[in-house]
Amino acid sequence: MPTEDMAAVAVREGAAMWPAMSIEEATRRLCAPGALFEMETVSIAGVPTRTWKNQPPTLAALAKAVHAGYADRELMVLEGDRVTYDGWFRAVAALAAKLAEAGIGKGDRVAMAMRNLPEWPVAFFAIASLGAIAVPLNAWWTGAELAYGLTDSGARLLICDGERWQRIAPLAEGIPTLQAAWVARVGATELAGIARAFEDAVGPVAGYGDLPPGELPAVDIAPDDDATIFYTSGTTGAPKGALGTHRNILTCSLANAFSIHRSHLRRGETPPQTTPRVTLLVIPLFHVTACNAVLMGTLATGSKLVLMRKWDPLVALGLIERERINNAGGVPTIAWQILEHPERARFDLSSLETIAYGGAPSAPELVRRVHGDLNAAPNNGWGMTETSATVTHHGAEDYLHRPDSCGPPLPVSDLRIMAPDGRTELPVGQVGELWVSGPQVVKGYWRNPEATAATFVDGWVRTGDLARLDDEGFCTIVDRAKDIVIRGGENIYSTEVENVLYAHPAVTDAALIGLPHRTLGEEPGAVVHLAPGEQATEAELQDWVRERLAPFKVPVRIVFAHDTLPRNANGKILKTELRPFFEPFRSGV
Repeated sequence: MPTEDMAAVAVREGAAMWPAMSIEEATRRLCAPGALFEMETVSIAGVPTRTWKNQPPTLAALAKAVHAGYADRELMVLEGDRVTYDGWFRAVAALAAKLAEAGIGKGDRVAMAMRNLPEWPVAFFAIASLGAIAVPLNAWWTGAELAYGLTDSGARLLICDGERWQRIAPLAEGIPTLQAAWVARVGATELAGIARAFEDAVGPVAGYGDLPPGELPAVDIAPDDDATIFYTSGTTGAPKGALGTHRNILTCSLANAFSIHRSHLRRGETPPQTTPRVTLLVIPLFHVTACNAVLMGTLATGSKLVLMRKWDPLVALGLIERERINNAGGVPTIAWQILEHPERARFDLSSLETIAYGGAPSAPELVRRVHGDLNAAPNNGWGMTETSATVTHHGAEDYLHRPDSCGPPLPVSDLRIMAPDGRTELPVGQVGELWVSGPQVVKGYWRNPEATAATFVDGWVRTGDLARLDDEGFCTIVDRAKDIVIRGGENIYSTEVENVLYAHPAVTDAALIGLPHRTLGEEPGAVVHLAPGEQATEAELQDWVRERLAPFKVPVRIVFAHDTLPRNANGKILKTELRPFFEPFRSGV
């Protein structure tokens, strides 16, 4: 029986008979009764919903299953640290016991703020095994932004690394619910007040395999119980916490495998047996893509993650060769930097089978370059925080033939294209707002009923993206209805940056738009109008934003308008008329 790496070979050589099977028929076969991807209909909040019949019911159940099946395999590698499934599970059990001793129980919020460290998946599963709610915070946030997330979620305990604690510590006393902080990779003598060393609970990463065998706590957890709060900034106001469940997250555990099997059937091949793969993970685990899609898919197949402290394309090329990486990517930026690195030719990249990316606009040229220059299968998809990551998945020949599309939906998901009235479903080929339903759609926004009511309708989430469907169900995102810039996979909501600019005493008008960038997809640029008699420079306003928001949100270019910005009859700034302001600076695009 062929193995999964044959997918890349087939794409490289081409398949004359492609497509050997329709999307509809491939889905029917893969989801037939008794098959791995069999579906069943369950009631979620009173809405009949298709879901994978064979996915684990809870995160604790997944942890137990993979430990039983893959104990001796390596799970994580970070520089000199190598952690097996057994070592990881021992650390998860030890940390869960310590969290329980600290009074953490079902429904309590425990925040996490750190780099991609081996401690991250340990903390995540320990929290979830207690029925508590993990709150992954954006590690790029400023201290004030992190403090907001802690306060809004009502987190009782924070697990973080030293860099994040330095940002939060001066503000900790003002966070009413925060009782303790467990800080990783910082000497105990450097900690005071509510902070203690994370290693007091589980020891250093190198010793995980030597911890005593342990069991996860016996807690009654249901698939639709709360599990996570991932923050996604709103187009207006403060960031909103998307409240996810165990079922939401675990829907992703079978998504990539289904897509691989579908590609084989489309190619006229027998689907492969599942074999472990090695993935280079460079996107942050505080994003649903890395946590829900990559981490869960890795665990479900007994595969391995190679982590990086920070992205460096030269280091990544060395890791691909040394660790025999099969899967890499994350966002288009990373794919471009691998492709175009001047030293790429001196590395053996033959182990690469797939380059997957999403989260930012990508050019059709990138699809061809991944296929032609790296001899790898390109993969793409679409999802959002509110859908717990993957909704559509696009790979191999399907992607090569439709490079503008983000693929068809998973069989457990449904897509609608809706007219502006929110009631009329539009026919094939017409552009409207993309609505999504499925078992991965979150419950709503944490303690924000107004925003929840505006976004979630009878099991459907209004995505704010403008899209169209073709007659086979392939989705193409045409534009975004939400006022958002996506810089290398990071969401920048315009209102947040504009409000900071408005707070500057010299600024009376401000608007943020996305400037095209070949590798990042977009970068933020701002047009401002100054009050009569006031002065400000581009660098001064950039520093003003940098002091108040995460660095990736700082406009790379700020231009000045002599007049107030153009508006429509309702007073909304016409951002489509602002692009000419940036024409003199397009040489670097």
